[in-house]
Amino acid sequence: MRSRILELLRRAGEEYLSGEEIAKRLGVSRTAVWKHIKELREAGYAIKSQSRSGYSLEDAPDRLLAEEIKNGLQTHFVGRNIVFFDEIDSTNQVAKQLAAQGAASGTVVVAEAQGKGRGRLNRSYFSPKGKGIWFSVILRPHILPQEAPKCTLLAAVAVAMAMKRFGLQAAIKWPNDILHEGKKLTGILTEMSAEIDRINYIVIGTGINVNIKEEEFPEELRDKATSLAVMKGENLPRVAFFQAVLESLDALCIQLDEEGFSPIIARWRACAVTLGQEVRVISATGKESFDGRAVDIDEEGALLVETEDGMRRVLAGDVSIRPKNA
Repeated sequence: MRSRILELLRRAGEEYLSGEEIAKRLGVSRTAVWKHIKELREAGYAIKSQSRSGYSLEDAPDRLLAEEIKNGLQTHFVGRNIVFFDEIDSTNQVAKQLAAQGAASGTVVVAEAQGKGRGRLNRSYFSPKGKGIWFSVILRPHILPQEAPKCTLLAAVAVAMAMKRFGLQAAIKWPNDILHEGKKLTGILTEMSAEIDRINYIVIGTGINVNIKEEEFPEELRDKATSLAVMKGENLPRVAFFQAVLESLDALCIQLDEEGFSPIIARWRACAVTLGQEVRVISATGKESFDGRAVDIDEEGALLVETEDGMRRVLAGDVSIRPKNA
Protein backbone atom coordinates (compact mmCIF):
# COMPACT_ATOMS: atom_id res chain seq x y z
CA MET A 1 0.00 0.00 0.00
CA ARG A 2 2.84 2.41 0.85
CA SER A 3 4.43 1.90 -2.55
CA ARG A 4 1.11 2.55 -4.31
CA ILE A 5 0.63 5.80 -2.38
CA LEU A 6 4.16 6.88 -3.26
CA GLU A 7 3.50 6.09 -6.91
CA LEU A 8 0.41 8.30 -6.90
CA LEU A 9 2.26 11.15 -5.20
CA ARG A 10 5.18 10.88 -7.63
CA ARG A 11 2.82 10.98 -10.61
CA ALA A 12 1.21 14.09 -9.19
CA GLY A 13 4.57 15.87 -9.17
CA GLU A 14 4.33 19.23 -7.39
CA GLU A 15 0.55 19.10 -7.41
CA TYR A 16 -1.35 18.19 -4.26
CA LEU A 17 -3.42 15.01 -4.13
CA SER A 18 -6.27 14.86 -1.64
CA GLY A 19 -6.62 12.07 0.86
CA GLU A 20 -10.09 11.47 -0.50
CA GLU A 21 -8.76 11.04 -4.04
CA ILE A 22 -5.97 8.68 -2.89
CA ALA A 23 -8.49 6.63 -0.90
CA LYS A 24 -10.83 6.44 -3.89
CA ARG A 25 -8.10 5.29 -6.29
CA LEU A 26 -6.78 2.65 -3.92
CA GLY A 27 -10.11 1.47 -2.57
CA VAL A 28 -9.31 2.19 1.08
CA SER A 29 -10.52 4.61 3.74
CA ARG A 30 -9.12 8.10 4.27
CA THR A 31 -8.06 6.95 7.73
CA ALA A 32 -5.97 4.20 6.15
CA VAL A 33 -4.37 6.74 3.80
CA TRP A 34 -3.51 9.02 6.72
CA LYS A 35 -1.98 6.07 8.60
CA HIS A 36 0.27 5.14 5.65
CA ILE A 37 1.26 8.78 5.10
CA LYS A 38 2.29 8.92 8.76
CA GLU A 39 4.40 5.76 8.34
CA LEU A 40 6.05 7.16 5.23
CA ARG A 41 6.98 10.33 7.08
CA GLU A 42 8.46 8.25 9.89
CA ALA A 43 10.51 6.39 7.29
CA GLY A 44 12.03 9.68 6.16
CA TYR A 45 9.78 10.86 3.32
CA ALA A 46 9.11 14.61 3.26
CA ILE A 47 5.40 14.77 2.50
CA LYS A 48 3.74 18.16 2.68
CA SER A 49 0.09 18.48 3.61
CA GLN A 50 -2.20 21.41 2.99
CA SER A 51 -5.72 21.90 4.24
CA ARG A 52 -8.34 21.23 1.54
CA SER A 53 -5.56 20.38 -0.95
CA GLY A 54 -4.09 17.13 0.32
CA TYR A 55 -0.57 15.74 0.12
CA SER A 56 2.52 16.38 -1.98
CA LEU A 57 5.82 14.46 -2.02
CA GLU A 58 8.62 16.96 -1.47
CA ASP A 59 11.63 14.66 -1.01
CA ALA A 60 12.54 11.00 -0.55
CA PRO A 61 15.19 9.66 1.83
CA ASP A 62 18.42 8.10 0.58
CA ARG A 63 17.52 4.89 2.36
CA LEU A 64 17.58 1.46 0.78
CA LEU A 65 13.83 1.00 1.06
CA ALA A 66 12.13 -1.33 -1.40
CA GLU A 67 9.88 1.49 -2.61
CA GLU A 68 12.88 3.68 -3.45
CA ILE A 69 14.96 0.96 -5.09
CA LYS A 70 12.09 -0.18 -7.32
CA ASN A 71 11.27 3.38 -8.38
CA GLY A 72 12.78 3.63 -11.86
CA LEU A 73 14.69 0.34 -11.60
CA GLN A 74 15.37 -1.02 -15.11
CA THR A 75 15.80 -4.78 -14.68
CA HIS A 76 14.17 -7.91 -16.03
CA PHE A 77 14.26 -9.98 -12.85
CA VAL A 78 16.95 -8.83 -10.39
CA GLY A 79 15.38 -6.68 -7.68
CA ARG A 80 11.79 -7.35 -8.71
CA ASN A 81 11.35 -8.74 -5.19
CA ILE A 82 13.15 -6.83 -2.42
CA VAL A 83 13.24 -7.68 1.28
CA PHE A 84 14.42 -4.75 3.41
CA PHE A 85 15.73 -4.71 6.98
CA ASP A 86 16.77 -1.70 8.98
CA GLU A 87 19.31 -3.88 10.79
CA ILE A 88 20.10 -7.57 10.53
CA ASP A 89 22.85 -10.00 11.48
CA SER A 90 23.54 -11.17 7.92
CA THR A 91 21.72 -10.63 4.62
CA ASN A 92 23.26 -13.85 3.30
CA GLN A 93 21.73 -15.88 6.11
CA VAL A 94 18.24 -14.54 5.41
CA ALA A 95 18.69 -14.94 1.66
CA LYS A 96 19.66 -18.60 2.09
CA GLN A 97 16.56 -19.19 4.20
CA LEU A 98 14.34 -17.52 1.60
CA ALA A 99 16.03 -19.44 -1.22
CA ALA A 100 15.43 -22.75 0.58
CA GLN A 101 11.76 -21.77 0.86
CA GLY A 102 11.54 -21.20 -2.89
CA ALA A 103 12.15 -17.46 -3.30
CA ALA A 104 12.43 -16.45 -6.95
CA SER A 105 15.71 -15.89 -8.73
CA GLY A 106 16.64 -12.21 -8.50
CA THR A 107 15.22 -11.76 -4.99
CA VAL A 108 17.29 -9.19 -3.08
CA VAL A 109 17.78 -8.93 0.68
CA VAL A 110 19.18 -5.55 1.72
CA ALA A 111 19.88 -3.94 5.10
CA GLU A 112 20.87 -0.53 6.35
CA ALA A 113 23.25 -2.24 8.79
CA GLN A 114 24.62 -5.71 9.49
CA GLY A 115 25.68 -6.99 12.87
CA LYS A 116 27.51 -10.08 11.67
CA GLY A 117 28.51 -9.39 8.08
CA ARG A 118 31.05 -11.87 6.68
CA GLY A 119 33.46 -11.85 3.80
CA ARG A 120 35.64 -14.52 2.22
CA LEU A 121 37.54 -16.92 4.48
CA ASN A 122 34.96 -16.20 7.22
CA ARG A 123 36.33 -12.72 7.93
CA SER A 124 34.04 -10.18 9.56
CA TYR A 125 32.91 -7.22 7.44
CA PHE A 126 32.41 -3.69 8.79
CA SER A 127 28.83 -2.73 7.89
CA PRO A 128 27.81 0.57 9.55
CA LYS A 129 24.26 1.87 9.36
CA GLY A 130 23.32 4.12 6.50
CA LYS A 131 26.86 4.33 5.12
CA GLY A 132 27.05 1.50 2.62
CA ILE A 133 25.11 -1.05 0.63
CA TRP A 134 24.88 -4.45 2.31
CA PHE A 135 22.86 -6.90 0.28
CA SER A 136 22.47 -10.45 -0.99
CA VAL A 137 20.85 -11.66 -4.19
CA ILE A 138 19.39 -15.09 -4.88
CA LEU A 139 20.22 -16.57 -8.28
CA ARG A 140 19.18 -19.84 -9.87
CA PRO A 141 21.44 -19.97 -12.95
CA HIS A 142 21.36 -22.81 -15.46
CA ILE A 143 24.99 -23.77 -14.96
CA LEU A 144 26.82 -26.73 -13.46
CA PRO A 145 27.85 -26.61 -9.77
CA GLN A 146 31.54 -26.49 -10.66
CA GLU A 147 30.93 -23.22 -12.51
CA ALA A 148 29.45 -21.48 -9.46
CA PRO A 149 32.72 -19.80 -8.32
CA LYS A 150 32.64 -17.76 -11.52
CA CYS A 151 29.49 -16.05 -10.23
CA THR A 152 31.80 -14.28 -7.79
CA LEU A 153 33.66 -12.77 -10.75
CA LEU A 154 30.31 -11.81 -12.27
CA ALA A 155 29.32 -9.94 -9.10
CA ALA A 156 32.61 -8.01 -9.06
CA VAL A 157 32.11 -7.01 -12.69
CA ALA A 158 28.59 -5.79 -11.88
CA VAL A 159 29.94 -3.44 -9.22
CA ALA A 160 32.68 -2.29 -11.60
CA MET A 161 30.07 -1.48 -14.26
CA ALA A 162 28.04 0.53 -11.75
CA MET A 163 31.16 2.44 -10.69
CA LYS A 164 31.86 3.34 -14.30
CA ARG A 165 28.40 4.90 -14.57
CA PHE A 166 29.40 7.20 -11.70
CA GLY A 167 32.76 8.12 -13.24
CA LEU A 168 34.82 5.73 -11.11
CA GLN A 169 37.33 3.18 -12.41
CA ALA A 170 37.25 -0.16 -10.60
CA ALA A 171 40.38 -2.15 -9.81
CA ILE A 172 39.58 -5.81 -9.13
CA LYS A 173 41.97 -7.97 -7.13
CA TRP A 174 41.42 -11.68 -7.72
CA PRO A 175 38.86 -12.99 -7.28
CA ASN A 176 36.42 -10.26 -6.30
CA ASP A 177 37.88 -7.53 -4.08
CA ILE A 178 37.50 -4.04 -5.55
CA LEU A 179 40.27 -1.70 -4.47
CA HIS A 180 41.21 1.97 -4.53
CA GLU A 181 44.85 2.80 -3.93
CA GLY A 182 45.32 -0.67 -2.48
CA LYS A 183 42.42 -0.33 -0.01
CA LYS A 184 39.24 -2.37 -0.13
CA LEU A 185 35.99 -0.85 -1.37
CA THR A 186 33.89 -3.96 -1.77
CA GLY A 187 33.69 -7.49 -0.42
CA ILE A 188 31.78 -10.37 -2.02
CA LEU A 189 30.83 -13.75 -0.57
CA THR A 190 29.19 -16.44 -2.71
CA GLU A 191 27.40 -19.41 -1.14
CA MET A 192 25.62 -22.27 -2.86
CA SER A 193 23.19 -25.14 -2.40
CA ALA A 194 23.63 -27.81 -5.05
CA GLU A 195 23.34 -31.43 -5.97
CA ILE A 196 25.84 -33.39 -8.08
CA ASP A 197 24.53 -32.16 -11.40
CA ARG A 198 22.43 -29.11 -10.62
CA ILE A 199 22.42 -25.90 -8.60
CA ASN A 200 19.48 -25.33 -6.28
CA TYR A 201 20.46 -21.72 -5.67
CA ILE A 202 23.40 -19.36 -5.36
CA VAL A 203 23.43 -16.48 -2.87
CA ILE A 204 25.85 -13.66 -3.60
CA GLY A 205 26.43 -11.37 -0.64
CA THR A 206 28.00 -8.00 -1.37
CA GLY A 207 29.17 -5.21 0.89
CA ILE A 208 29.97 -1.86 -0.73
CA ASN A 209 31.57 0.94 1.29
CA VAL A 210 29.74 3.97 -0.10
CA ASN A 211 29.73 7.02 2.17
CA ILE A 212 32.07 6.03 4.99
CA LYS A 213 34.57 8.74 5.92
CA GLU A 214 38.17 7.71 6.55
CA GLU A 215 37.91 8.54 10.24
CA GLU A 216 34.73 6.45 10.58
CA PHE A 217 36.53 3.19 9.85
CA PRO A 218 37.79 1.32 12.92
CA GLU A 219 41.44 2.14 13.50
CA GLU A 220 42.53 -1.37 12.56
CA LEU A 221 40.87 -0.99 9.13
CA ARG A 222 42.01 2.50 8.12
CA ASP A 223 45.04 1.25 6.22
CA LYS A 224 43.00 -1.56 4.61
CA ALA A 225 39.58 -0.13 3.71
CA THR A 226 38.18 2.90 1.94
CA SER A 227 34.89 4.05 0.37
CA LEU A 228 33.47 5.32 -2.88
CA ALA A 229 32.96 8.74 -1.27
CA VAL A 230 36.65 8.94 -0.38
CA MET A 231 37.52 7.88 -3.92
CA LYS A 232 35.19 10.41 -5.58
CA GLY A 233 35.68 13.22 -3.08
CA GLU A 234 31.97 13.51 -2.32
CA ASN A 235 29.06 11.39 -1.12
CA LEU A 236 27.19 9.26 -3.62
CA PRO A 237 23.40 8.71 -3.71
CA ARG A 238 23.12 5.18 -2.36
CA VAL A 239 19.78 4.32 -3.92
CA ALA A 240 20.90 5.40 -7.39
CA PHE A 241 24.19 3.52 -7.07
CA PHE A 242 22.41 0.39 -5.84
CA GLN A 243 20.04 0.57 -8.80
CA ALA A 244 23.07 0.72 -11.10
CA VAL A 245 24.53 -2.37 -9.43
CA LEU A 246 21.28 -4.33 -9.75
CA GLU A 247 20.83 -3.28 -13.37
CA SER A 248 24.41 -4.35 -14.18
CA LEU A 249 23.92 -7.65 -12.39
CA ASP A 250 20.68 -8.24 -14.28
CA ALA A 251 22.36 -7.55 -17.64
CA LEU A 252 25.28 -9.87 -16.85
CA CYS A 253 22.97 -12.71 -15.78
CA ILE A 254 21.10 -12.42 -19.06
CA GLN A 255 24.41 -12.39 -20.93
CA LEU A 256 25.44 -15.50 -19.00
CA ASP A 257 22.32 -17.33 -20.16
CA GLU A 258 22.86 -16.30 -23.77
CA GLU A 259 26.65 -16.39 -24.18
CA GLY A 260 28.17 -18.17 -21.20
CA PHE A 261 30.91 -16.86 -18.95
CA SER A 262 33.53 -15.94 -21.59
CA PRO A 263 32.39 -12.30 -22.15
CA ILE A 264 32.10 -11.79 -18.37
CA ILE A 265 35.61 -13.12 -17.79
CA ALA A 266 36.84 -10.73 -20.50
CA ARG A 267 35.20 -7.82 -18.66
CA TRP A 268 36.84 -9.03 -15.42
CA ARG A 269 40.29 -9.08 -17.06
CA ALA A 270 39.80 -5.49 -18.24
CA CYS A 271 39.42 -4.35 -14.61
CA ALA A 272 42.00 -6.69 -13.04
CA VAL A 273 44.95 -5.28 -11.09
CA THR A 274 46.29 -8.69 -10.03
CA LEU A 275 47.37 -9.82 -13.49
CA GLY A 276 50.99 -9.10 -14.32
CA GLN A 277 51.85 -8.53 -10.66
CA GLU A 278 54.15 -10.39 -8.31
CA VAL A 279 51.90 -12.01 -5.73
CA ARG A 280 51.95 -14.14 -2.63
CA VAL A 281 49.32 -16.85 -2.40
CA ILE A 282 48.17 -18.30 0.92
CA SER A 283 45.99 -21.41 0.68
CA ALA A 284 42.43 -21.38 2.00
CA THR A 285 43.58 -23.55 4.93
CA GLY A 286 46.50 -21.23 5.67
CA LYS A 287 48.89 -24.18 5.68
CA GLU A 288 50.65 -23.38 2.42
CA SER A 289 51.99 -20.27 0.74
CA PHE A 290 54.02 -19.50 -2.34
CA ASP A 291 55.18 -16.56 -4.45
CA GLY A 292 54.94 -16.02 -8.17
CA ARG A 293 53.66 -13.83 -10.98
CA ALA A 294 49.93 -13.73 -11.70
CA VAL A 295 49.66 -14.11 -15.45
CA ASP A 296 45.97 -14.74 -16.17
CA ILE A 297 42.74 -16.44 -15.13
CA ASP A 298 41.48 -19.46 -17.02
CA GLU A 299 37.96 -20.11 -18.28
CA GLU A 300 37.06 -21.58 -14.88
CA GLY A 301 38.05 -18.34 -13.12
CA ALA A 302 41.14 -19.87 -11.49
CA LEU A 303 44.18 -17.63 -11.10
CA LEU A 304 47.25 -18.81 -13.00
CA VAL A 305 50.48 -18.06 -11.14
CA GLU A 306 53.87 -18.59 -12.70
CA THR A 307 56.36 -19.79 -10.08
CA GLU A 308 59.96 -20.99 -10.15
CA ASP A 309 58.56 -24.54 -10.17
CA GLY A 310 56.13 -23.94 -13.01
CA MET A 311 52.55 -22.74 -13.46
CA ARG A 312 50.19 -23.15 -10.52
CA ARG A 313 46.41 -22.92 -10.67
CA VAL A 314 44.70 -21.21 -7.72
CA LEU A 315 41.00 -21.91 -7.18
CA ALA A 316 40.74 -20.62 -3.59
CA GLY A 317 42.94 -18.76 -1.19
CA ASP A 318 44.22 -15.32 -0.25
CA VAL A 319 46.26 -13.44 -2.85
CA SER A 320 48.24 -10.33 -1.98
CA ILE A 321 50.09 -8.14 -4.45
CA ARG A 322 53.67 -7.58 -3.33
CA PRO A 323 57.27 -7.62 -4.51
CA LYS A 324 58.44 -11.17 -5.05
CA ASN A 325 61.18 -10.85 -2.43
CA ALA A 326 58.77 -9.57 0.27
